[in-house]
Amino acid sequence: MKQDNLNERNKEFVQAPLQQPVFLNSVPKCGTHLIRNIMRMFVPVEQQYHDTFLQIPNLRGHLRALSPEAPKLSWGHMLFSDDSAMAISPARHILLVRDPYSWVLARARFFLSENFDGGIGHLRSDKLEPEVLMNLMIFGIHGKAPELKDIFTFNAAAWLGTHACLYRYEDMVQHLKDINSLRAEQYFRQLLTDCGIAVPDDWRERVIIGSDKAQSSTSRDNLDVDDSRLPDVLPDAQKKLVDYAVPGLRALLGYA
Repeated sequence: MKQDNLNERNKEFVQAPLQQPVFLNSVPKCGTHLIRNIMRMFVPVEQQYHDTFLQIPNLRGHLRALSPEAPKLSWGHMLFSDDSAMAISPARHILLVRDPYSWVLARARFFLSENFDGGIGHLRSDKLEPEVLMNLMIFGIHGKAPELKDIFTFNAAAWLGTHACLYRYEDMVQHLKDINSLRAEQYFRQLLTDCGIAVPDDWRERVIIGSDKAQSSTSRDNLDVDDSRLPDVLPDAQKKLVDYAVPGLRALLGYA
């Protein structure tokens, strides 16, 4: 994975210490690196938890990332459970999701990329028609990759109604494209406020640096992948399959 230089860029700005832990939780392939890199520009490097992406399997070994005694900014893909809810309870909790329609394609591109090593490299074979690949993203690969329903149920839906603050990837991207607008300012001010961070006058410059695609190893532009087999928009047949697999999910997340 390509290394970024955001720790060095962070030092160009005056950083106020965190007063409370902040956890950036996301569904995999929903803009994890984007929100992480943006927020890294607002927190002292020494208060950023770079040891790992927090997940259920490694949570007990990294509880210090969420300790209120030594507040840090951390990130990961945290399944909803009693243990994870207890661990996150002291932290400000940001939950990032993506439209399940576009998520299917984002996940497929990542699985096709040379960046991904999950024991399913055979998916890159052109013998597999793109419609089959998209359906595998929706319904999972038995014993190898979970289905969309499980991922969105435990990484997103189950956290709703708690103190987690829901954010949508598409909204963030839209406001980045129109960063000088009043609506973008309101959006990023709310994000920083939800993270317990005072909004500095130079917030826009920090956001622009953090959101630079060149700084993200998992950005579509930086993936080593031939995704010409995949459409830019999910076909109607696969949209219907998403609605069949997870009825009501898109409405629950604010997409319908």
